[in-house]
Amino acid sequence: MNSTTVSVNGRRYHAPNRPVVVVCIDGSEPEYFERGIAGHTTPAIARFRRDGVYRVARSVVPSFTNPNNLSIVTGASPAVHGISGNYFYDSATGQEVMMNDPKFLRCETLLAALSRAGARVAVVTAKDKLRRLLGHGMAGVCFSSEKADQTTKGEHGIERATDLVAMPVPSVYSAELSEYVLAAGLELLERERPDVMYLSLTDYVQHKHAPGTPAATAFYTMLDRYFDAFDRAGAVLGITADHGMNAKANPDGTPKVVYLRPLLDTLVGLGRARVILPITDPYVVHHGALGSFATIYLDDATQATTVASRLAATHGIAEVYDNATGCARFELPRDRVGDLIVIGDVHTVLGKSPEEHDLSLLEEPLRSHGGVSEQTVPFVINRPLVDAHARRLATAGDLRNFDLFDYVLNGVH
Repeated sequence: MNSTTVSVNGRRYHAPNRPVVVVCIDGSEPEYFERGIAGHTTPAIARFRRDGVYRVARSVVPSFTNPNNLSIVTGASPAVHGISGNYFYDSATGQEVMMNDPKFLRCETLLAALSRAGARVAVVTAKDKLRRLLGHGMAGVCFSSEKADQTTKGEHGIERATDLVAMPVPSVYSAELSEYVLAAGLELLERERPDVMYLSLTDYVQHKHAPGTPAATAFYTMLDRYFDAFDRAGAVLGITADHGMNAKANPDGTPKVVYLRPLLDTLVGLGRARVILPITDPYVVHHGALGSFATIYLDDATQATTVASRLAATHGIAEVYDNATGCARFELPRDRVGDLIVIGDVHTVLGKSPEEHDLSLLEEPLRSHGGVSEQTVPFVINRPLVDAHARRLATAGDLRNFDLFDYVLNGVH
């Protein structure tokens, strides 16, 4: 690197003196690791717990993919980086859009800053929806396993990503999509020895399979083999998640949903409120666009207090905030959030109306995320910390998933 430190979004990071790999396990409720350790199926994680760092941290709320991945790679909250969900209402254009375009980013990523300072940086993500955001301003390898067969040197930093992995390009709805990320990352580590690598997985398994089930156990056993390989290859390895996951189904297996549009039509009049579900993305088989966080735009904002009070009394709704209070609590950009923020309880998701959600593709009882109840995530490092960071960790009252790069770059022996 051209310099020994970089400063990004108010934090200073030391240049790595050996490869650093950070893995975001999409949807990884901490119980998955606990079950693996108890069942002796994740020996590498057990070793990291003994010899390194094994804690839990808080993710960003809304506990969705885009806000949290961007927080991890910027070291900052959505109030700073601007990515408030997977999907939002762009008041400037009057359109509801995906937040996949780098134009929505409001700050630089650590990955871009490191590459500009001369570090060799690589990013592999499962879903292509994240690729352009994570790679914005970054020189180096950046591709998705979803579209690994479409890489070019000019756009992705690698001509034939499929040459890295002896696997066919997986379906986006598969456990193999995550394995492909890890296999490609391990091969890049061995071939190129990048200074910093960020690997982001998919929550296909976690949406379908609870901790301790055979499929979940097999998936985490696979992850553990790669974690062991990264560790033995000499990398400093940090592991966290963008969010957890909870069952959101009734006893009969149907999704447990509070549909907001019918309630709002009753409270403020037909069509006088807009419901935005920031979980919305192209991968509806995972969740049917049902998550535990919603934001509401009212035609008449003076009704916000009355509407909030009525919604808060609805069974299944845990919390309702006005824009200022909710954005302050969750560190969100106020101009990208509606008049109200609504949070579902641990087992309830929020929808628009029954006819606006196609749930025919859901094959199992719904498991989803988005609320405060999915905010607890793993925070694992394979090496011990230097004394200053060890003391800081021991007294940390509010460890965040987006503190991970600080610890792996600044705090590891």
